[in-house]
Amino acid sequence: MASLKDIRAQIASTKNTQQITKALKLVSASKLRKAQNNIVNMRPYALSLRRVISDVAVTQKVAHPLMGQRTEVNKVLMVVLTSDRGLCGAFNTNINKFAEKYIRDNKARLQKLDFIFVGKKGFEFFQKRNITPLESITGLDKDISYKLASQVADRLLGYFLSGEYDEVQLVYNEFKSAISHNVVCETLLPINLGLSSFSDEVNTARFSKDLVFEPSPEEVVEQLLTKHFGLQVYRSMSESVAAEHGARMTAMENASNNAKELINKMTLTYNKLRQEKITTELIEIVSGAEALK
Repeated sequence: MASLKDIRAQIASTKNTQQITKALKLVSASKLRKAQNNIVNMRPYALSLRRVISDVAVTQKVAHPLMGQRTEVNKVLMVVLTSDRGLCGAFNTNINKFAEKYIRDNKARLQKLDFIFVGKKGFEFFQKRNITPLESITGLDKDISYKLASQVADRLLGYFLSGEYDEVQLVYNEFKSAISHNVVCETLLPINLGLSSFSDEVNTARFSKDLVFEPSPEEVVEQLLTKHFGLQVYRSMSESVAAEHGARMTAMENASNNAKELINKMTLTYNKLRQEKITTELIEIVSGAEALK
């Protein structure tokens, strides 16, 4: 059984850990508010942009390589979006397990399956399984910006338009609330304007076929598609960052509560042992006094 000194040291250590988890919770809560506001403000713009592209493409009968659906998919590029840091519960584990299951289920039927890891945790997980990515991008929690998303989007567009891959998929945690996030596997390319992870609303063409475009509808669609794709990548990164902060806030709150329960149990054990020791000493004193009579 542990001594009183050992129990006191454990209580002090647990209290220090509790202070750290409380601080991490407050930091994550502060960052979550900023990330959540960013997503809320971004979604209406993303939805409106998708509507405009869909309306122009439908009314003007515009075809584009980025919108061409493939009948056969043999070469897939998967982007796995995780975090750089831990202490966020099952946030990274769920993503890594989903991607690992996808490999087991589809590797046999695909001619080519490559990965791009955004976040250190995904890279480290698959590195141990001898999977080498095309690229690995870190620092997402510090450098999240539209510029970074545009750079990633340009690389993905280059891979797709060159014919190296038939499909580009993105696996990430979609933010629902501070305590809820879902693993989403979204097909980034080719772009399906009728599908979106954040809205189920059906797009309907609202533009007249008699409208005259300057520049041509093909040029308008091409520029808007590029912006739309970059925005989708940025939105996915923002969703992941917000979900990470929410997961870390929840995990640190649970850790703080567990530390509090552990401190109470250890304090009770300490008081019981201390009382037993005092009682034993009193019995020894009384027994010695009785023996001297």
